[in-house]
Amino acid sequence: MSNCYTIGVIRGDGIGAEIVDEAIKVLDAVASSENLSFNYKDYLMGGVAIDETGVPLPAETVDGVKLCDAILFGAIGGPKWDSVERHLRPESGLLALRKEMGTFANLRPAIVYDELVNASTLKPEILKGVDIMVVRELTGGIYFGQPREQHADRAFNTMIYTREEVLRIAKVGFEIAMKRDKRLCSVDKANVLEVSQFWRDIVEEVAKDYPEVALSHMYVDNAAMQLIREPKQFDVILTGNIFGDILSDAASMLSGSIGLLPSASTGEGVGLYEPIHGSAPDIAGQGIANPIATIASAAMMLRYSLGETKAADKIDNAIKKALSEGYRTGDIGAFDAKEVCATEEMGSIIANYASQV
Repeated sequence: MSNCYTIGVIRGDGIGAEIVDEAIKVLDAVASSENLSFNYKDYLMGGVAIDETGVPLPAETVDGVKLCDAILFGAIGGPKWDSVERHLRPESGLLALRKEMGTFANLRPAIVYDELVNASTLKPEILKGVDIMVVRELTGGIYFGQPREQHADRAFNTMIYTREEVLRIAKVGFEIAMKRDKRLCSVDKANVLEVSQFWRDIVEEVAKDYPEVALSHMYVDNAAMQLIREPKQFDVILTGNIFGDILSDAASMLSGSIGLLPSASTGEGVGLYEPIHGSAPDIAGQGIANPIATIASAAMMLRYSLGETKAADKIDNAIKKALSEGYRTGDIGAFDAKEVCATEEMGSIIANYASQV
């Protein structure tokens, strides 16, 4: 008897539909070989939701995805909606969905594939073997703090963290470190921000429950520099919302393309899985987007929300095999390419490898 899962699908804007379609193709391929079945439910969010319903996150989407086992998401946003009020912009829909789902932990791996070690602007000897997990707090900090206002002569935002918010994300970070190399670097700005000192003190408390994990602290400006100078010094990076947003994007470029790396947003409710890149409206509809980050996000969904580790491994291995065989999309096509593939073609190649027993 097969395991059946209901997946909420939010394609979003720009290239979102293209890359999600390829991830679904790969999921269906691995399902056929692993005795799984997926029931996909489509929901609106982002610019397309604004155009159809007037809001970036319709109530129907929130109610629907809460009944799913996991959410697979593409990307949102674009210049078409930049002029609308801030609370009605596509990105507001994503922030609200994360809050509604209680997905307070954002996991962003930054892995350098051996086949693409020359794709980055950094020296290969610096990059080979890089495997970092950024654990970012997702529903607190300056993005959500109140009060926040904009006036003609001044504007302000408020960075707030509660004890419970720091405790729960720190525990996630240490648990992940225990399953990896048992090294955790907590990144903050404790030399100038009281909220960062608060963060650091609580992380130190949690560390007492994980004596096997080597804990270090680093200021965010130094961490940004060290990611470029010596990325292999990091195993798990634990940090707050705004710092994690910036550092994880910086870490993604170690791989050579932002189109390669996935993310998982997990916590109290249904997990949300998405590529870390944006909607890239400038290339939408051209069939040149890289679907690998979304396909890898689907693998994270299998691993973290559905507990289907074997199926997740098959997808991860299929991505590696496609790259090792020389298949590339245009963003990485100049590096040892056997063939530069369109979006759909790359998805089909990975699906074929994933379907093999």
